[in-house]
Amino acid sequence: MKPLTLTPCAGLAAFALFTGLPNGFAQTPAPTPATLRTNALKVLGIVPDKMPGAEKDTPVLVDLGKKLYFEKALSKNGTQSCNSCHAVDGGRAGVDNEPTSPGAFGKRGDRNSPTTLNAGFHLAQFWDGRAADLKEQAKGPILNPVEMAMPAEPVVVERLKADKDYPRLFAAAFAGESDPVNYENLARAIAAFERTLVTRDRFDDFLKGQTEVLTSAELRGLHTFLTLGCTACHNGPLLGGNSYQKVGLIKPYENQTDVGRTTVTKEDDDKFKFKVPSLRNVAATHPYFHDGRMTTLHDAVRKMADLQIGIELTKEQEADLVAFLQTLTGKDIKTAATAAGSSAAGKL
Repeated sequence: MKPLTLTPCAGLAAFALFTGLPNGFAQTPAPTPATLRTNALKVLGIVPDKMPGAEKDTPVLVDLGKKLYFEKALSKNGTQSCNSCHAVDGGRAGVDNEPTSPGAFGKRGDRNSPTTLNAGFHLAQFWDGRAADLKEQAKGPILNPVEMAMPAEPVVVERLKADKDYPRLFAAAFAGESDPVNYENLARAIAAFERTLVTRDRFDDFLKGQTEVLTSAELRGLHTFLTLGCTACHNGPLLGGNSYQKVGLIKPYENQTDVGRTTVTKEDDDKFKFKVPSLRNVAATHPYFHDGRMTTLHDAVRKMADLQIGIELTKEQEADLVAFLQTLTGKDIKTAATAAGSSAAGKL
């Protein structure tokens, strides 16, 4: 008989099933902050200073990309920009906090808009990974009939060339090109701006050695996160964003309509698989899951434990996990907690 081979998440599921983990799975008391930091560094990590490719971005290219990111003329009726669904102004977390986003003419898409913060660190873009990088992703929504609804690339380029500022700005950003205002350069510029959207939070401070910055509840939450099995999928510096996993590993997820990555790969094994979302800034990016079905962070944590591990969390575990996840909020990102004066906020 061949030995049983398990993926990290499948191995976690098998552990839960074959050991008969009870509801409210008991765990050992949290170790010291220094030991927790050591354990966390083994499977998580500090967010890098720059996204891949940022070393080639010039200030003038980034400035052009920022202007384009907020440019509503990139939508057919002049009502939508990238920032409409992925809001980064005013301390917002790269999302619109809608289950699914309304497009230029009011029709909604069928998936939740993921955050653009730290997105350039991901292995691919979109929930199903259909875009390889930020540049490829930037091209899609502008021409999507539900989203920004522009009819074709030449129409977009014509609008930009007719603008009083864009021909000059493109010429400066793409010096030496005979015809710099083009769709490829538009996407390159937006990607350059998005590569600046790196966040810094208290958990990074903790990992860098400031072990006193986390409260006892947050430390317990980190210990629970590391020992319960969450890191089987949510690992690396972003605590996710680096793999595809099935939603509903132990129990099927309620939404059986969206089959996930299999629409891209055409592989049956990819049915109901989605890119694992990063947990950085997760307290500010509600609602949750690819369909925006989970309203609160408590809802999402409870549902994930049930679907992926087959465990019913105790109230204490749930509260501690949420407390830890709030340490992942960028220091300039505004959440309900920061409005109330909580120290759990983080910085963009």
